[in-house]
Amino acid sequence: METLMKFRSGIFLKSASSSSIEFSRLSYSSVFRSDSGRNFISMKSEIPRNLFFQGKSHKFSTVCGSKDHHGTPDSSFQGSESFFRRGLEAMEMVYLNRNPTAKAILELVRSIGDDRICYDHFAFRTFGVNGHGIDSMAKFFTDFGYVQREELRFPAKKLKAFWFSPPSIPYSDAGTGANGPLPRIFISELLVDQMSPEAQKIIRKHTELSGNGKYHAALASALGSLTWEKPSFTEFQQLARESEYAAWTLVNGYALNHVTISTHRLKSHLRKIGSLNQFIEQKGFNLNSEGGVLKVSPDGLLLQSSTVADSTSFQFSDGIIESVPCSYIEFAERLVLPEFKNLPENEVKEFHRRDGFEVGNADKIFESTSRDQLTRRVV
Repeated sequence: METLMKFRSGIFLKSASSSSIEFSRLSYSSVFRSDSGRNFISMKSEIPRNLFFQGKSHKFSTVCGSKDHHGTPDSSFQGSESFFRRGLEAMEMVYLNRNPTAKAILELVRSIGDDRICYDHFAFRTFGVNGHGIDSMAKFFTDFGYVQREELRFPAKKLKAFWFSPPSIPYSDAGTGANGPLPRIFISELLVDQMSPEAQKIIRKHTELSGNGKYHAALASALGSLTWEKPSFTEFQQLARESEYAAWTLVNGYALNHVTISTHRLKSHLRKIGSLNQFIEQKGFNLNSEGGVLKVSPDGLLLQSSTVADSTSFQFSDGIIESVPCSYIEFAERLVLPEFKNLPENEVKEFHRRDGFEVGNADKIFESTSRDQLTRRVV
């Protein structure tokens, strides 16, 4: 029997082992070394509503309700939900295989009251040059009904980003992870033309070597593969001195930079982000302390935190094996908008909550892969 589903974009749908970049078991030496905590592993090869702008152009907050209604059946979407979710699952699998901290935390959170995990968003990093930027990864999501939303700018880091809202489709209340509510997507890019000539040369060299790899960003993420040849250690060091974001992207490519647990969708006491942060630290994991462990938007409605990224040994093209930052896991609690504050708790839906992203929060979350955070000792 044919089922029809309606997407928020107005289009319709009739429904009906990952490999990785090459890592080594060998020990690492310096670069992003972390001698303390549990954030290192050596791995083997493998129209929004209620929108308010604050500040000048591109430096703003969004205060809007999340649009996560269960869609009603309809037609004309080119593709299938099951195919799309398999893609998300593959990206998630690569991410979990490479990042033991994220995997362990997800298992711990699930174990409290047999809870299910709902993702707030997935995040990716890209090089904004010759078609390898935001659009290269965004196409996969917009083809399946995602809608581009606000732009965010990070001048000091020479970055810009867009976030994308998911289509409204029915999902099982029992669904978890990639099979739960579809996540928002956050994609950033390095503004390569603002980098030094030396850094630009390295980035352009590798993106050009990828040929048509920019057309297969989602596939690269699902496979855990770089679309360009591995860089030399010298190239990595040079980029790291100028932009840790650039160095991270050079060795991780289109891999998931992080997934984010939607804390308010948990059923246990961990649904309050403060309780979750305390729980995670008590288990021995390091949280990103940049600007304080808890990042709060100016309106007080978006609360975020994140772990420090895992590290892994990476074999460079010149045979040198060194520690490089991998990915991390984030946590987000979206509070109920003021106009819905009197709703009974059991009637609050996702669209009653704060939507979008916040430049100030995101700027600090980016630091989860920084050397300062990876080498920080927890006292």
